[in-house]
Amino acid sequence: MTSQQNLRLYNTLSRTKEDFRPIDPDNIRMYVCGPTVYDYAHIGNARPVIVFDVLFRLLRHLYGEDHVAYVRNITDVDDKINARAAERGIDIRELTEETAKIFHQDVEALGCLPPNVEPRATEHIAEMIAVMQKLMDGGHAYAADGHVLFSVPSMKDYGQLARRSLDEMIAGARVEVASYKQNETDFVLWKPSGEGEPGWASPWGRGRPGWHLECSAMSWKHLGETFDIHGGGIDLVFPHHENEIAQSRCAFGHDVMANYWMHNGFLQVEGEKMSKSLGNFITIHELLERGWDGRAIRLLMLKTHYRQPINWTEDGLRRAALELHGFRKYLLGDTRQDLAAEANPVRDALADDINTPAAIAALHSIGNSLDRGADANENSDRSYAQFNLGLQLLGLGDIANFDANRMFARIHYGASGPNEDKINSLVDARLEARKQKDWAESDRIRDELAEMGIQLKDGKNLDTGEMETTWEVKR
Repeated sequence: MTSQQNLRLYNTLSRTKEDFRPIDPDNIRMYVCGPTVYDYAHIGNARPVIVFDVLFRLLRHLYGEDHVAYVRNITDVDDKINARAAERGIDIRELTEETAKIFHQDVEALGCLPPNVEPRATEHIAEMIAVMQKLMDGGHAYAADGHVLFSVPSMKDYGQLARRSLDEMIAGARVEVASYKQNETDFVLWKPSGEGEPGWASPWGRGRPGWHLECSAMSWKHLGETFDIHGGGIDLVFPHHENEIAQSRCAFGHDVMANYWMHNGFLQVEGEKMSKSLGNFITIHELLERGWDGRAIRLLMLKTHYRQPINWTEDGLRRAALELHGFRKYLLGDTRQDLAAEANPVRDALADDINTPAAIAALHSIGNSLDRGADANENSDRSYAQFNLGLQLLGLGDIANFDANRMFARIHYGASGPNEDKINSLVDARLEARKQKDWAESDRIRDELAEMGIQLKDGKNLDTGEMETTWEVKR
């Protein structure tokens, strides 16, 4: 079995790949920034959920399920939520409950395990007030015009994560200019709530928290003042994660908030930045409703290393579905735990900074070996066990019922599927036309079937030697 000490992770804080050394091997702690629940999660949001689910699975495998705590929050107080609720004319709580429910359904379809704890921002106001009070007592925060702000100049090494100067950060973050700020880089911890806006009582007046404060408070509550891993998308490095570090370190007096900072790369759609204005904004929910299987979506995400940018294409999604379909034949072999516990190239790839492309390549290598019959008896059993454990670690272990042809049929025809009686009747009519050498009629029927999304394959029956035609839904 891969040694726990062989796990290596790229740390954004050091810009290097490091050996993973947990604070407490019996209590591995990981926090990942979750959704702001005001709208459907898009496929860019899906990437960190999938990436850190794989890491969660690997950590549980290496250290034991009872020794890993994974916290992924829900942001349910935010100006975007207020605006969307007002736009729809519904209560804020109704919007967040509805959106959170859909998010859970979507990520479950992607094969993601639920985190151990899923805290909501609105349930941690007391912790946020406590963090602010610590910051004010230490001279790192101040109150002004109903706001509480973090004083960036009070922290000498602010900016270590982003590695940018204050001037660069000001230019890149569109820092809000406000008369109540002592310094233009200072950021809001607490702001006053107007009529109709959610708000809570505090020593500084009725108000609501800033986004950055929420994650510092929730991670502290559930993981402690310092913990092992903090994850999220690369877009969160600055200002969100930088400000989390500032708040937590200054509040609790530690040199670090988390020892390892991990970030997944950006996502593009068909070579362009995803945006509603370009008409290429795709949600997980939309893909699932169109008939795409969440496991195919997951595999496509994993075919690119998490730190690299990914170019999302529908052709890539089709190929991922066919690849997944082909994996099913290796599920029938031995899954003995004693064999699965041995050296495994899939696990070794994942232990090298979650190298999912290498892990998938290892799956293919094991499968090719089984196809060639290169393994026999115990070796064959070992290969099947390796393959099945690899699927489990990648979150693809439940593909026994995955059928790419059925999925493509749903995409083309909806839940009812194609009219197979009509298709078979047209195929028979075309065969008869070919026998009669009525090529025009044969071509006409082929074109009609093509318009229905059906591809034909002509060939000879190996048993009878007669011409036969098979069909499948276009992919």
